[in-house]
Amino acid sequence: MDECLVEIRVDAPAWREFEFEAVVRGAAAATLREAAPKGGGLELSVLLTDDSAIAELNRTWRGKDGPTDVLSFPGDCRPSPATRLLGDIALSIDTLKADAARGGLSVTDHLAHLVVHGILHLTGYDHESDLEAAAMEKIEVEILGAMGIADPYLREAPLRS
Repeated sequence: MDECLVEIRVDAPAWREFEFEAVVRGAAAATLREAAPKGGGLELSVLLTDDSAIAELNRTWRGKDGPTDVLSFPGDCRPSPATRLLGDIALSIDTLKADAARGGLSVTDHLAHLVVHGILHLTGYDHESDLEAAAMEKIEVEILGAMGIADPYLREAPLRS
């Protein structure tokens, strides 16, 4: 995998309660090793926010009311001399914590899962059909397993994205 510049922006103070940076960067690197578009450097932006902000993004960009755990916004992926914008993902700490607690998962393992999930959306994976969902879940489990994280689908509720 070519190097990927991962920009992390935190706009909700609750994210500062735990070490998120290594988790986000590690999950991004593991996902991109498996699923990155080839050729040239990549840029990825990660917004760590709360339910209020993500609900607004969800309403504005997807026409859906309410918060969600992760949103993905694909970039253009057109070659440039130095980099290509893979896209942006946004994650809500409020929904992440609630879903992790409900699924019996650690916050950091669930964060890693959501980063993997969000980046896979940016690389073309989806879960609109059962077949697509099975393929996406399979690669998520493989990537998380390589990171030492157990299969989250054995315990958790489905992702909301």
